[in-house]
Amino acid sequence: MTALREVAVVGAGAAGLHAAEALRRAGYDGRLTLVGAEPEPPYDRPPLSKHLLGGAWQPDRLALRGPDALHELDLDLRLGVRAERLDRQARTVHLADGGRLRCDAVILATGVRARRLPGATEPLAGAHVLRTVSDALALREELRPGVRLLVVGGGLLGAEAAATAVGLGAEVTWLVSTATPLAAVLGAQTAALLTGLHREHGVRIRQGVAAAVTQQGGRATGVQLVDGSQLAADAVLMAVGSEPETGWLADSGVPLEDGVACDAYCAAGPGVWAAGDAAAWPEPGTGRRRRLEQRTNATEQAATAARNLLAGPDGVRRPYEPVPYLWTDQYELRVQAYGHPGGADRFELVEGSLTERRFAAVCVREGLVRGAVGIGAARALRGLRAQVAAASPWPAAG
Repeated sequence: MTALREVAVVGAGAAGLHAAEALRRAGYDGRLTLVGAEPEPPYDRPPLSKHLLGGAWQPDRLALRGPDALHELDLDLRLGVRAERLDRQARTVHLADGGRLRCDAVILATGVRARRLPGATEPLAGAHVLRTVSDALALREELRPGVRLLVVGGGLLGAEAAATAVGLGAEVTWLVSTATPLAAVLGAQTAALLTGLHREHGVRIRQGVAAAVTQQGGRATGVQLVDGSQLAADAVLMAVGSEPETGWLADSGVPLEDGVACDAYCAAGPGVWAAGDAAAWPEPGTGRRRRLEQRTNATEQAATAARNLLAGPDGVRRPYEPVPYLWTDQYELRVQAYGHPGGADRFELVEGSLTERRFAAVCVREGLVRGAVGIGAARALRGLRAQVAAASPWPAAG
């Protein structure tokens, strides 16, 4: 282990917390500062669009660790303050409150920010994003029976929020850009199943592309589409993707390429490491730089970055070689996936059936297993993980 005495972790979400914990588990006993822009202690984001938005949970249930566990980490915890600048030469993080953190090494885990539509790039009543606790609580205030909610964006966040909102009695329109939303993430067959499920529950699915949020009297009234038509709503949720929270690094010399550009070991330069949603690293097998906005990735990449940081330049470092994993809860179903099910040219059931809405399947591209997806078949799906990791030929030998 190198003789580090001061380490800063910038970003107090799941990746930042797990990085701090990994450092302590590995024996680092120096000063450890965790900086978070939000005032809340580290919390879990996946429940925002489900349990918190639906009212089943209150914010305190989102906490990743209780006060005692945080205390045991012996952190200099700086919450509610943003990092404004990183001076790599001086090894100093400058904070928005005027504070300065001298550090021998820094882990960048600032995550992403929600993308907004023209017409609502600044806060606007009735126009919502869903990234933080306060975002979820603000949208929850709107969701009463009969309210017209327009969800813009065909990704997992939009799908989960639409399912939650219609369950609360809202009249939900889901604006998507493709005929089968989620196909790029979960594969065409699973996406078609979920699309049908949304329609069964009363979600109106409209295909089109939003150009801007419309407003009147300082409140959102819907969206205008690129074809000139308009969709009216009482509230709009902009679930149109995200952008890496890296603007504060613009003049730092840290390489930026759709996020913090890291090497295979999560290093972005001498003394600089990255993990979580904002980290872009070369994917094993392809070498293409990519980010993974997945909860499991935040945990695993943070642990890898911490271990490699402590190994030092002359120690044994391990490349980050994950098997991507995601899950999504929509209505009564939990969908789980490994690898990259989207874009497969073959969908092969291993267990169950689509009509039963309980199955495990491999997603094959050019004869190799590139992903696996399932509903209600967790054990069978876990059995396919190794084949996804190895990109095994399909049919499997033997």
